[in-house]
Amino acid sequence: MKKLALGIILLLITGLLVACGTKEDNNNAATDESTKTNGSGNLYDKVIEEGVLTVGTEGVYAPFSFHNEEGELTGYDVEVIKEVANRLGVEVDFQETQWDSMFAGLNSERFDLIANQVGINEERLENYDFSIPYTYSSAVVVVPADNEDITSFEDLEGKQSAQSLTSNYGSIAEENGAELVGVEGLSQAIELIKQGRADVTVNDKLAVLDYIKQQGDESIKVVAEADEHSEMAFTFNKGNEELVEAVNEQLEAMLEDGTLAEISEEWFGEDVSIK
Repeated sequence: MKKLALGIILLLITGLLVACGTKEDNNNAATDESTKTNGSGNLYDKVIEEGVLTVGTEGVYAPFSFHNEEGELTGYDVEVIKEVANRLGVEVDFQETQWDSMFAGLNSERFDLIANQVGINEERLENYDFSIPYTYSSAVVVVPADNEDITSFEDLEGKQSAQSLTSNYGSIAEENGAELVGVEGLSQAIELIKQGRADVTVNDKLAVLDYIKQQGDESIKVVAEADEHSEMAFTFNKGNEELVEAVNEQLEAMLEDGTLAEISEEWFGEDVSIK
């Protein structure tokens, strides 16, 4: 009787262990399947099969990603990725996300890539993959149109430069010997130099080009541009090389046939897709 009871207990324990082992195996299988789904090449297959490229973007970042007067999402980055998707033969599903949550959304795979003027830097390269750059920008020197004294960064020595005091551009002006006049943004900086309350402002080239285009302001001009450029590109989770390559192929074709230049000139009045 005792042997029978012991045998039943052993049988129950064995069954329990087998059941636990099966559950763990199922979890591993799910993990393996998830890895396969998100592994190299498979995100591209998913995008092509479903016919949809999911893109994270802000939607409130003019002129790159914003809503026009008709309420339509548009902007430089939006139009570039829409053209890429069109050439891939898929639709775009834009997921509008605050910048502070953008990378978390990519990490959790809410979208396939980010199109939001993400700058390439060493820290990001450790965690993400990037397309080839589709935007280049740099620091520029802006003065009134009738100013002939300032033609380079070296000429900032002893001049008053209207700057946001916490920006990198303020640091550049200061490094070149300028005295800073604090402002809250580009518009105020330009007003100060037009009024003669400052001599110059150092700012982002894209922001200045957009301001000039939107305002039609011919009373200011860009007189110098820094040699060092920032590079902006579409951002992907690592492990999706085939999708990155497919996007790059379309971007390269757009560079070659002039489409990227056309989109760029539409938004900025010049080609910012090349250095």
